[in-house]
Amino acid sequence: MRDFQVDRDRMVDRQIASRGITDPRLLAALRMVPREQFVSADMADYAYSDHALAIEAGQTISQPYIVALMIAEARIDANARVLEVGAGSGYAAAVMSRIADHVFTIERVPLLADLAAMRMAELGYDNVTVHAGDGTLGWPEEAPFDAILVAASGRIIPEPLKQQLAIGGRLVIPLGGHDDIQTLVRVTRTGADSFAIAELCAVRFVPLIGA
Repeated sequence: MRDFQVDRDRMVDRQIASRGITDPRLLAALRMVPREQFVSADMADYAYSDHALAIEAGQTISQPYIVALMIAEARIDANARVLEVGAGSGYAAAVMSRIADHVFTIERVPLLADLAAMRMAELGYDNVTVHAGDGTLGWPEEAPFDAILVAASGRIIPEPLKQQLAIGGRLVIPLGGHDDIQTLVRVTRTGADSFAIAELCAVRFVPLIGA
């Protein structure tokens, strides 16, 4: 039987730490969460490859480095309440759950939401709440959030997400056209009506769909 822990450690060492991500809590979480359980059985041997992979419903699980980068840029601490827009397979939420106090994740495709919730239950990650719905509206009942991560690209930042970000909180989102390379940005809420934006790197994500 394949020892996926070896693959996991190699991924962290070669794909994550070697590219400058040094947060020990994040690296430990990446070594802990079984990425192979967040893809179909026939893709398990490729789970730790340095690229995105296909998952159910015609969607993808992001490249491990991009998952790690977005989490690192969100600067999540142990007391953080995190919102994720675009649960996908649930992998990123699972990683964040090993760092944050609670992760709320929204997925517009009900099948993916159900699978993500099932995986959390099987792994005992009981500080993740999965909801099927329109992520562009956020989760107002649970706001404010210390960090918001959006795993799909939009031309603008949805206003509900900005308003649900705690002051001092960080929102990480790819911005740009759907047929082009997008720019990953970090938005920090500096006041009731003020935000600071930092451009991070070029990325490519599926379109953000919603209101």
